[in-house]
Amino acid sequence: MSVTFYSKMPPSGADAQATVKWWLGEVLEGREDPEGFFAMCVSILGHLETRSQFLSLIEPLSTGDRLLHTSLTSIYQEYFTKTEDDELELALALSLLDMKGHPLQSPSQESQPLHSGDAQNQRGSVQLNSILKPEGSNCTNQTGSWNRESPPQTAREMEFQISTYPNKQTLGTGQTVCVSEQEGDVDQSQKPKRSKNRRQRRKCTGQHLVGLPRSPSAPPPVLLWFRRDLRLCDNPALVASLEVGAPVIPVFIWSPKEEEGTGITVAMGGACKYWLHQALLCFCSSLEHIGSRLVVLKASTESSLKALKELIKETGARTVLANALYEPWLKERDDLVVSALQKQGVECRMFHSYCLRDPYSVTTEGVGLRGIGSVSHFMSCCRQNPGTAVGVPLDPPVSLPTPAHWPKGVCLDELGLARMPRRKDGTTVDWAVNIRKTWDFSEGGAQARLEAFLHDGVYRYEKESGRADAPNTSCLSPYLHFGQLSPRWLMWDAKGARCRPLKFQRKLAWRDLAYWQLTLFPDLPWESIRPPYKALRWSSDWGHLKAWQRGRTGYPLVDAAMRQLWQTGWMNNYMRHVVASFLIAYLYLPWQEGYRWFQDTLVDADVAIDAMMWQNGGMCGLDHWNFVMHPVDAAMTCDPYGTYVRKWCPELAELPDELIHKPWKCPASMLRRAGVVFGQSYPERIITDLEERRNQSLQDVALVRREFEQYVDKRSGCDLVPLPPRLVSEALGLSHKDGAVVTQGKQFLLPVITRMEFKHQHEDPDADATSNPYNAVLKGYVSRKRDETIAFLNKRDFTASVMHEAVQRKERLNSDYRRMEGLPPSPSPRGRARRTPTAKDRFSIVPGGAVTSLK
Repeated sequence: MSVTFYSKMPPSGADAQATVKWWLGEVLEGREDPEGFFAMCVSILGHLETRSQFLSLIEPLSTGDRLLHTSLTSIYQEYFTKTEDDELELALALSLLDMKGHPLQSPSQESQPLHSGDAQNQRGSVQLNSILKPEGSNCTNQTGSWNRESPPQTAREMEFQISTYPNKQTLGTGQTVCVSEQEGDVDQSQKPKRSKNRRQRRKCTGQHLVGLPRSPSAPPPVLLWFRRDLRLCDNPALVASLEVGAPVIPVFIWSPKEEEGTGITVAMGGACKYWLHQALLCFCSSLEHIGSRLVVLKASTESSLKALKELIKETGARTVLANALYEPWLKERDDLVVSALQKQGVECRMFHSYCLRDPYSVTTEGVGLRGIGSVSHFMSCCRQNPGTAVGVPLDPPVSLPTPAHWPKGVCLDELGLARMPRRKDGTTVDWAVNIRKTWDFSEGGAQARLEAFLHDGVYRYEKESGRADAPNTSCLSPYLHFGQLSPRWLMWDAKGARCRPLKFQRKLAWRDLAYWQLTLFPDLPWESIRPPYKALRWSSDWGHLKAWQRGRTGYPLVDAAMRQLWQTGWMNNYMRHVVASFLIAYLYLPWQEGYRWFQDTLVDADVAIDAMMWQNGGMCGLDHWNFVMHPVDAAMTCDPYGTYVRKWCPELAELPDELIHKPWKCPASMLRRAGVVFGQSYPERIITDLEERRNQSLQDVALVRREFEQYVDKRSGCDLVPLPPRLVSEALGLSHKDGAVVTQGKQFLLPVITRMEFKHQHEDPDADATSNPYNAVLKGYVSRKRDETIAFLNKRDFTASVMHEAVQRKERLNSDYRRMEGLPPSPSPRGRARRTPTAKDRFSIVPGGAVTSLK
C-alpha cells in the first residue's frame, strides 16, 4: 500500500544519503520533527549505517542550529545505548528481513516512495495519518509494518509505532519512548535493564510520544481498566499508567451480574445504562483525540477477573491499574481481582478518586457516635481524622503510548446498554429522545455545565436552590456518578469561584457520607436500619404506585416532578423530597418501591445516595428527615408562580397562579375556560384527605415504636440502632486498620437522631398531627417566610407614611395659624431628642423613606 506524505517528495532515483539529506531539510523547514527524521534514517540507511554515519550527517547543524543538533544527538545516543543482548536480537531481526528480500534501502518506485521491499509484499512501509483512527490503526498485521500515527494537534505532536519484526512470538513488538520538548531529553523509563538512576518516570503531560523499534525484553503493556472514571482530567490511574513507561491499553469490561449487585440493589437501571452508553461513545472520541482507543469487552457469563486474565494472556501485560469503587460488592470483586492477579505475578493497583474521602478510611475516633448519620458528624470525623490530603487536580495527558498490537474487543452496541423496546408492529419505542436533547454526555459537557453554574447559578444556590422553576442548581450529579467530573476538580473550582456557597460544598460531604453509610450497612438499599420500622403497615394499592410513577396523582406539583424524571432522567433535590414525602407519608407505600423507581429512571442513580435518602425519608435511616413536604403548600418554595407545573403539565397552563397547584378548588367556569376536565385532560386526585392520611401515618409509627420498646431509649425517647462491627470496634478503641474488628458477641445498641414529632406521638399514640407541637409538615418554609416578611414591610411602610403625612399636615396648619395671628413660631420640643433619618438605629428609618417623628 502506498501512502503519500507531502506534495513534494525526494527524487525517486536518489541514493540513501541524498534521501536522508532531503529529509533533514524538511526538519529545518519545520515540516518534520527530529524523532520522525531519525526513524526515517533507520528505515533508509539501516541499523549499522545509521550508527556509523548519522553523527557525520548532522555535523553541519552544530554551527547552524545547535538546539536541533543537540536534540538529534540525544535521540541517537538513546537509541544506540543498548545492551549487547538487545543488539544481537536487533541484528537477528534485520538479518531475517534481508534473507526474505527486504533490504532497508531508499525507494526506487514512485508508487512506493518510502518502503523497503518489493511491490507484492509491502513490508516495512511507513504510514502517516493526520488523525488517529483506531479502527484503521490496529497493528495486528503479520507483516510488521512501521506505523506512524498522529493525533490532530500539531505536526510535532506525533506518535510513531514501529515494528520491524515479522514474528511477534520470537521477535517482540515496537517500544514506545517519551521524548520531551526540552532539548530532546529522552525518557529513559521505557528501556529495560537500566540502572536505577536512569529509570526516572515522568508525567507525560506536555510530551510527545515517539515509537522506536524495541527488543523482546521491552516492558509489556499496561492495562488501564476504566469503570466509572470516564475522563482524562484528574485521573490518577491514567497518570500512573504513563509513569510506568510502557504502552497503555485502555479497557472497559461490562459484566452485568457484577454491576447489578446483590439483593434488589438495581445498581444500573435503564436510564443509567443509556447514559453509560453515550458516555462511552464520547470517551472513545476523547481517547482517539490523544492517539489511543478503548478496548470494550463483554463478560456476560463470566467475571471481570476471567476477562482480565484472558486479556493479560493475549497482550502479555504485567500491570493492571484502575480507580477504586466503594460499593461493597464491587469492593469485594476488586479485592478478589487484585489478590488473584498478584498470585500470577501481575501487579494490580487501585487508586482513590471517586470520593473526596475514602469511605473505608473514615473513623469516628476522637469524635464519638453521638449524632451519627448527620453531615455535621461526618465532617467532624473527617476533620478529626484527616487521613490523606485531597491534593490538587491532575492535568490531562496530551497523548498516550500505544501498543503495536491491539487486542480484539467488541462493538459498543453489543453491550446492549442503549437497547430500546419494540412494539408489536416492529417499531422502536425511543424513550430516551428527551434525555438526548437535555444532556451533553461528554467530559467537555461536564466542564461546560460547571463553568456555567459557577458564573451564574452559584450566586442563587445558597437561598434559592429549592426553586424548580429556575436553573439554580448545577445538574452535575450524573457527571460525578460516572466519573466524567472528579469531586476534587469540582471542589477546587467551587473554592476558586468568586462566590463560595458553603451549602454547595456541603453537598460533596453528603455524597461521601452516603458512601460511608453504605460501607457500614451493605444492605442499605433494601433493609431498614431501624428495626421497629420494618413492621410498619404499608399499603398494597399498586394502582397508587403506578399513578405516582407516571405523574398522574392529581397533585400538579408531584405530577410535574415525576414527568420531568421520566422525560429527562433528573429532578432537583427539593423535588425529590416532595415526591418521596408524598409516596411515604401520604400514600403509605414502602420506601423500597421509590428507591427502585429512582434507580431505574434517574441518569444519576447512585446506590449509596438514593438508599440513604429513601431510608431517611422512609423514617428508618440513621438521620430522620425532620420535615414532611406538603404536596400543595411546598409549591410556595419551589414554584410560587406555577412556571414549573405549566412546563411539565401543559394541560393546566391556563389556570391562574394562585390555583394552579390546587385545580380542584377552581370554579367550574374557570376550568371550562382553561380546558381542564378531571378524569380526561387531567387525572382526578388519587387521595383527597391529606390530613387524615397524615394522622394515620403518625399513628402507625407510634404503634410500632410501642410494640418494639426494646429499640426505644427510655431516657431520651430516641430510636436504638444495632451498631455494625466496625463502629463497635472503634467505640472499644480497636483500630480497624489493624484488622481488630469485633465480629461476635453482644449486640450494641446506639441512640440515633429521632424526629421530635415521633417522640411526642409516642406518649399519645391516638393524637392527631395538628395537635402535635412538633408537626413536621412544611408549607413552603422559604417562600412563606419571604412572602410574610414582604407583606409586613409593605404594611409598615404604608402605616408609617400615613402617620408621617398626618404629622406634617398638623405642623403645617399650626404654622399657618400662628403666622396669620402674628404669633411667634412654635418653639422646638425640648427634653427629648427628635429622631432624624441620619440616626444609626433600626427604628429611625421606615421603608419607603418615611420618617417617624412620634414615639
